[in-house]
Amino acid sequence: MANYQETFAKLRRNWKLVLGIGVVSLFAAVLLVIGGAAGLAWTSTENFCIGCHEMRNNVYAEYKDTIHDRNRTGVRAICTDCHVPREPGPLIMRKMRATFEVWGHLTGVIDTKEKFEEHRSVLAQRVWTRMKETDSHECRNCHIAEKMNTELQTEKARARHEKGRAEGLTCIDCHFGIAHKEPEGPGPREMKVGASK
Repeated sequence: MANYQETFAKLRRNWKLVLGIGVVSLFAAVLLVIGGAAGLAWTSTENFCIGCHEMRNNVYAEYKDTIHDRNRTGVRAICTDCHVPREPGPLIMRKMRATFEVWGHLTGVIDTKEKFEEHRSVLAQRVWTRMKETDSHECRNCHIAEKMNTELQTEKARARHEKGRAEGLTCIDCHFGIAHKEPEGPGPREMKVGASK
């Protein structure tokens, strides 16, 4: 008990130091939060995503002039709309995983068109796996099933959407070659992961 009273008395005598440490700590915490938010926002821009030639010359080049890039409404999806969750926890987890992808950039794993094509199937399967595990959550940020006007869909599209729902399929099971070239090998429907049955 004496030690506690002695410590408290020292703090009272040095109240300016304690207040200063508190203010500096609060200021540092605010800077970290603002800096972190700014960093997350910056790394979610299209310019950041295509900053390395591996992305700019391969998947971004394929994406140009697809329905997600250019369409009659002018609504445009950028890289992060499809590849990064919007919710804070999953977003931070995805960004942390992406830091490990920098190693591939530094070691030249896919630094040429030929190397990229050699790894295309594995890269696509990673994305498909994540999307199947989240029931194509990133697609559903923009494409809301309850808001779809099925009367404006073709009869074939309506039938396929109904069949997909009945079979427990998710968006990526069928819509996987929209923004990028489809790799050789099995598609997402053949993969036994995530929400699909």
